[in-house]
Amino acid sequence: MVINDPDVHAEVSAAFAIYEKALTTNDVETLDALFWNAPQTIRYGVTENLYGFSEIAAFRAGRSPMGLERTLERTVITTYGRDMATASTLFRRASMGTEKIGRQMQTWARMPEGWRVVAAHVSVIATPAA
Repeated sequence: MVINDPDVHAEVSAAFAIYEKALTTNDVETLDALFWNAPQTIRYGVTENLYGFSEIAAFRAGRSPMGLERTLERTVITTYGRDMATASTLFRRASMGTEKIGRQMQTWARMPEGWRVVAAHVSVIATPAA
């Protein structure tokens, strides 16, 4: 298995960038398109556990678009072969202050329709000591 094939890494990095822009601008249509539309898709959020694409889409449709701006730190995208990847990042929002930091991990899979998030986890913790 080839880890971080440059072409595959570029594809996933581009998909991740599209996701990030859609997230911070509350482009729900694009966010929905980037998640695998299947009952097996899971997203654990800061305050919610979502099982299946339908629950994820309903959450996004009902979420307030306020306060989604953020800055990313230590983003790591790793590809495994040609069809699987992970994207991990830390994030900060002004509304969280300096006492908290967010963490996001996504598993991406190449589907017939393109790269899709098949599992995601978002959490917020106290900022660790340096």
